[in-house]
Amino acid sequence: MDALFDQIPVLARPRSVTELPGGLTNRNFKIINNNGAFVARVASEGGELLAIDRGNEYRNSVRAAQAGVGAPVVDYRAGVLVLGYINGTTLTNAGVADRIPRVASAVRRLHAAERFDRDFDMFEIQRGYRTVAAQRGIRIPDGYDELSPAFDAMRKALAAGFDGTVPCNNDLLAANFIDDGANIWLIDYEYSGNNDACFELGNIWAECQLSDEALEHLVSEYYGGPKPAKVARAMLLGLAGKYGWTLWGAIQAAVSPIDFDFWSWATERYQGAVAGFTGRRFARLLDEAARGE
Repeated sequence: MDALFDQIPVLARPRSVTELPGGLTNRNFKIINNNGAFVARVASEGGELLAIDRGNEYRNSVRAAQAGVGAPVVDYRAGVLVLGYINGTTLTNAGVADRIPRVASAVRRLHAAERFDRDFDMFEIQRGYRTVAAQRGIRIPDGYDELSPAFDAMRKALAAGFDGTVPCNNDLLAANFIDDGANIWLIDYEYSGNNDACFELGNIWAECQLSDEALEHLVSEYYGGPKPAKVARAMLLGLAGKYGWTLWGAIQAAVSPIDFDFWSWATERYQGAVAGFTGRRFARLLDEAARGE
């Protein structure tokens, strides 16, 4: 990586370089030199199969930083996004659950940012992922397509209560929250785009394995009071995320050079989608979401 970092003036030698854990579509490095402390995000190959646009990631990272919720953007060149290093605690699922009011506040700040460059619609993303899997003969979980009628029914129900889009991260798993003691920062804008706010809330619920009560708390903090229809909407969009991200994991299992068990990751999300789509409350959630406020 030294030759790559040598192309970026702010990362000038002498420097110390430490690879950070995580990163399923890129490698992350903490770099310290006379200019300060930075994180360099080096993109992995294959992002185009996963609907990742690195230019979009850069531009939306700038907007998130300007909103005071994303890390400062220092440079972008040679396939490397350089960010200011945030000295804080990377959250766990339990850490997110313990900070619901502050998490909601951080999400609201992001959603008030300047409009992002692109839209993110999991129903369209899922369709694109399914096409990639079919064209490349990529294995997907048994029975996956049998859930498509429920997925389509969800899309129709959600159309009734749709009230516009806001700038969203769309990938707020616990590791993408950093608490510096004063603020919670939201990082990693690979999948950023304008989206339904309830997708963001529902995806947090799903990816951070929050309880239903925690989601109700998150929705209430975000909207300033109880919103049962928004809770239903967020739950449905959380399930939509599990269904779509299943294919993300299947594609990664087939093409990624990163040493990670993507198939187990995909299977976990698929099992969550199956439980949600076939559960007794699915029809009730469709009705509540369709009624809106």
